[in-house]
Amino acid sequence: MADYKEAWGRLSQAKPIRTCVATRQRRPHTDLLRMVIAPQGNRRIVPDPQCVLPGRGAWIIPDLEALELAQKRRAIQRALKVPVDTDTSEVHAYLEGRLAMPGTSTVRGTERIQGKKTEH
Repeated sequence: MADYKEAWGRLSQAKPIRTCVATRQRRPHTDLLRMVIAPQGNRRIVPDPQCVLPGRGAWIIPDLEALELAQKRRAIQRALKVPVDTDTSEVHAYLEGRLAMPGTSTVRGTERIQGKKTEH
């Protein structure tokens, strides 16, 4: 009985594991950035750091090099099951904002879609 409780305790603390579409590394979902097609359906790929946007998601290490590698391999389009001509500029801008100096303004993907701007 004690073994069952111990195993259940470990399972309840486990985080979902996702695979980066660029590097194929498996990591906890909190270490990766989720990307989705914008809800308006205009073939824009947007960042979803809070994991709240609807639709199929693709996960990537939050790094510009990983984004460029995924674009080169067309891994994002393959993971999202969309045509090749998609726009990843918002994901690129989001990642550049993360790399910027502390205190600079970045806009979350969900707020960009809704037309809101907030300072982070």
